[in-house]
Amino acid sequence: MKFMISYEMHPEQRHEAYKTFAQMTAADDEADRGGVQQIGRWHDLAAARGVVICESDDLGAVHAWAMNWNNVLDVEVTPVLDDDEARATLKTKFSLE
Repeated sequence: MKFMISYEMHPEQRHEAYKTFAQMTAADDEADRGGVQQIGRWHDLAAARGVVICESDDLGAVHAWAMNWNNVLDVEVTPVLDDDEARATLKTKFSLE
């Protein structure tokens, strides 16, 4: 299952979050995810927010990853579909096949 994780930094914690993230290695980042597959992550540094698309069969693992950062970020986890999944769902819903 795919998830969109939107985050916004706590204003008083921005520099702490930036410094922590900047010092992470690829191995640190992988360990932080705890088995969740990251598809992509985009940052709006000026506004201190961003979005991650990830995939996991374990919602608890996704939330555990988010909780690694909730001392400096507000995080929202939303299940999402890619284009092919959305089209298949809509075709079934509207009996288009």
